Amino acid sequence: MRWSLLLIVAACGGSEAGDPGDPNPDELVTYGPRYEGGQFHLGPVDWAESQWHNACAPGGGYDPRVQAVEGAYLAGLWGGLPDVADACDACIYVTTAAGKSALLRVVTYGDTTTNSIDVSPEAFAVLDSGEFPRAMTWQFAKCNDTGPMQFEFQTGSNPFWTSLWVRNARVPLAKVEVTSANHAAPIELARAGDGTLTDASGFGEGGFTLTMTGVDGQVVTETLAWPSGGIAGAFITGQGNFR
Repeated sequence: MRWSLLLIVAACGGSEAGDPGDPNPDELVTYGPRYEGGQFHLGPVDWAESQWHNACAPGGGYDPRVQAVEGAYLAGLWGGLPDVADACDACIYVTTAAGKSALLRVVTYGDTTTNSIDVSPEAFAVLDSGEFPRAMTWQFAKCNDTGPMQFEFQTGSNPFWTSLWVRNARVPLAKVEVTSANHAAPIELARAGDGTLTDASGFGEGGFTLTMTGVDGQVVTETLAWPSGGIAGAFITGQGNFR
């Protein structure tokens, strides 16, 4: 994903911070280019994966703890975007030609027309005015504050191959690095097509530090203990998030 521009647009009113059920931004901050020429379509995009698997989720779907903080206003991106998996769990701000708008969470991507998006029923209800074509533009945007980041490890993770999703980050991620038993100096984790971030040599057993860098240059560091039950399938809620 190419993040060539940071644009702070405006401050917007909305419900109180911490409400994942609000499609309005606490403050509107957008990143990168404006994607134009597409349309918004009614899914199928939902947590239940009623028709299609969400590309940013493990095989069993999104963890309920992630769903609780990321809310019901969901989007799937056009799969032709460069490095589209980098957008997993980021937010986008959509503005329709009819003047409606919403802040949506990216949970999948796939086949649609250039720069178009699929949206959840809840998002469609906010955006739709009965028009056709359903023209809109969108940009990556800062998510609302719904609590700290979450770290969801793949079930195959172990000290010698460690892989995780970073959920609920307020700012799209530019990179994630780890310092651990196997890495005295930070190394960058590799992004895969399902949005996971992987250390192919493994963290090694013991405490580790994850350093998240947002596309706006903000840095959040989390120092975490090795889970008592092991790293395979572990779910850890952090302490911080981007501002």
